[in-house]
Amino acid sequence: MAAHELFRRKPVEQIEAVEGGGLQRTLGLWQLTAIGVGGIIGAGIFSLAGAVANETAGPAVLISFLVAGIASAAAAFSYAEFAGLIPRAGSAYTYGYAVLGELVGWFIGWDLLLEYTAIVAVVAIGISGYFNDLLGFLDIHLPLWMSGAPGTEPEGVAAGSYKVNLFAVLLCLLIAFVLNQGMRSAARFETLLVYLKVALVVLVIVVGAFHVNSGNWSDFFPFGVSGAFTGAATVFFAVFGYDAMSTAAEESRDSQKHMPKAILYSLGISMVLYVLACLVLTGMVPYTDIDSEAAFSSAFESVGLRWLGGVIAVGAILGILTVLFTFLLGATRVGYAMSRDGLLPKWLSGTHPVKKVPSRMTWILGVAAAVIAGLLPIGEAAELTNIGILLAFVVVCVAVVVLRYRRPDLPRTFRCPGMPVVPAIGVAFSIWLITFLQPETWLRFAIWFVIGLVVYFGYSRRHSKLADHHQK
Repeated sequence: MAAHELFRRKPVEQIEAVEGGGLQRTLGLWQLTAIGVGGIIGAGIFSLAGAVANETAGPAVLISFLVAGIASAAAAFSYAEFAGLIPRAGSAYTYGYAVLGELVGWFIGWDLLLEYTAIVAVVAIGISGYFNDLLGFLDIHLPLWMSGAPGTEPEGVAAGSYKVNLFAVLLCLLIAFVLNQGMRSAARFETLLVYLKVALVVLVIVVGAFHVNSGNWSDFFPFGVSGAFTGAATVFFAVFGYDAMSTAAEESRDSQKHMPKAILYSLGISMVLYVLACLVLTGMVPYTDIDSEAAFSSAFESVGLRWLGGVIAVGAILGILTVLFTFLLGATRVGYAMSRDGLLPKWLSGTHPVKKVPSRMTWILGVAAAVIAGLLPIGEAAELTNIGILLAFVVVCVAVVVLRYRRPDLPRTFRCPGMPVVPAIGVAFSIWLITFLQPETWLRFAIWFVIGLVVYFGYSRRHSKLADHHQK
């Protein structure tokens, strides 16, 4: 087998013409932006901000988000250039395939299938925890067998009492059902939830601003500047989501114009809200007193606004639900694109004759997320995430530089600024963050990598449409 077969590429001009069709273009600019915001704003505000402020950065959690946002923006500019140039489903998988070759594209797609699906499961488990707390507040108690994954029983509950996290399972299946109703209906559902979430965050910022004590910011770097940068590594995973949104390029009405704007708008809107929320949180409560698990709810309770804490708890459930939508959408569109290219069985890329969505892939990945969410503790599920997305960032940032120099003649509706410095920043920051990952994450990645090698050489290489093209 010649090495050039592993890195065969499809001319960029042919991608949409040869592979297009199947999905329905229904999304406008603000629907795309809402999907991006829905994927970015979630646990970052409702959970991570408080934990990082209390344990790692203090009031400098604001700097943590800014540093992470700058690093994420470096990758976002690269995604935006590709989104305007290649308006096709698949995002990082498609860009890597078109520029760096089939093997690179395959492994990015293979990794994202697992990681996007695992993110859906992790978020579903997190929402389930909020839901159980809310039921407990109402003095409603679920049967133990449906209250959590095996092995997650709290102190005082006999081992083996928990069988499945039923609420997390139902959440994953609900999102799969919504996505299968057609992109127009699904996007309306997502957009409504995003508006509610943004309204809640704005409410938190406005009301909280009246209870800020600037003295709480006097010791701005209690853990040193290094603490702020360590915090950036943690909160970085709260400032992407546009990557999953960009997988829906073929469902945008004017992808070449709207997709680059939606990527940058969603990150910009989210960063403004993150920074303002961090200012309010650390101004309301000394960083040492911030509740790592329910930061804003406890902060408002401490100033006599317990009712607002309850609103935040309910809003957090609704708000984080949008993250499920964005990442399951991303997983299904990556799988759809891989199947359409012949790297996965063609049957998986079948679309509903009326609703024009990849219903088979959606249900398969929805069920996979439900199984992970129902049977694994949140820590083990979380270890399946992170590395693939960081590798995708590296691939996209490298590919945008390679293609700029290889094909400067291609018409680009958006051009990544500061070439090649800005993409290099995205590569460097992503690699730096990879070094923070735990050995268990690397082990799971290696296992998935080996499985991917078997699938690629056993099936994908021979069934690739590019293989058919070369044979002809």
